[in-house]
Amino acid sequence: MAHDDPQPKLDALDRRILGELQTDSGQSLDEIARKVGSSKTPVWNRIRKMREAGVIRQQTVIVDPKALDRGTCFFVLIRTSEHEADWQRRFLNALMKRPEVLEAHRLAGEIDYILKVRVADAAAYDVFYQALISDVRIFNVTALLSMEEIKATTVLPV
Repeated sequence: MAHDDPQPKLDALDRRILGELQTDSGQSLDEIARKVGSSKTPVWNRIRKMREAGVIRQQTVIVDPKALDRGTCFFVLIRTSEHEADWQRRFLNALMKRPEVLEAHRLAGEIDYILKVRVADAAAYDVFYQALISDVRIFNVTALLSMEEIKATTVLPV
């Protein structure tokens, strides 16, 4: 698997390993090897190759947002009348420096961007909003409060 290969070839064993890592990356190599029906060294080599190829981008932990006083989730819909490169650069810089922004996507359609923002409460969202609009001019912002998180996962189907 070359790092510049746009679509590394993953076989069934690679996919089983990825499934196990996505479920719990804290498992030992022995546990993963046992669950995928292989031995430790080949599993370690495959994980290393998938890291080098960029298939595995990073390993991390998932923290309960409430534990860090970030239990309130807003989806922020942004429409802009500005499309020049300087505005986009300032907007992206504003998003990157705000730790409340967990995800940001540029969209096709009437809405230009959607953000997933986690804050302590509505007052903390307002602080975020005021900071964002002071950094960059935005035509229209709609904030949607998530009342209940029904499904949230980082696990991709393998």
